[in-house]
Amino acid sequence: MGEKMELVYSAELADVHEAVRVRLKSTRWWPLFRWTTRAVAALAVLVAGAGLLVGEVAEPVKLVLLGAVAVACAELLPWVSARSLFRLIGSQGEARAIVDEDGGRWISRDTDMTIRWALLTRYAETPRLFVLFTDRTSGTGFAYLPKRGLGAPGDEERLRAILDRSTTRA
Repeated sequence: MGEKMELVYSAELADVHEAVRVRLKSTRWWPLFRWTTRAVAALAVLVAGAGLLVGEVAEPVKLVLLGAVAVACAELLPWVSARSLFRLIGSQGEARAIVDEDGGRWISRDTDMTIRWALLTRYAETPRLFVLFTDRTSGTGFAYLPKRGLGAPGDEERLRAILDRSTTRA
């Protein structure tokens, strides 16, 4: 039988926020969305500035404000998403994650969920987390494993080895 790792942890908003950010960065649409909002903001400023020079724009402040709102919405999306997820995850109390050659199992007060490696095909590592992703064609699902949930020295390397054998590093 293959190696098995167990992590025990309580959810923290910082972990969920980091996992959401890492997941969004791994998608194709997120960087494009962020770039587009900045382009809209820059265009709004240019149009307002040009309108002021020629006297054609009646309310340039509204244009600039519209651009700022677009950028703010894009920047707040990861935080709002994380906050929403944290309300659900955090309400479950202490969690246990069991990772082995078949996949991962997450157990909390009201849930017991198993996800096989066929669905979680990629992962990324941050200083605090291992973030597991669904395949690009399966949507934008993810799971995370906080390193602080590991029990013993050397567990981080053992978990990384299981992930490297079972998934692809993103």
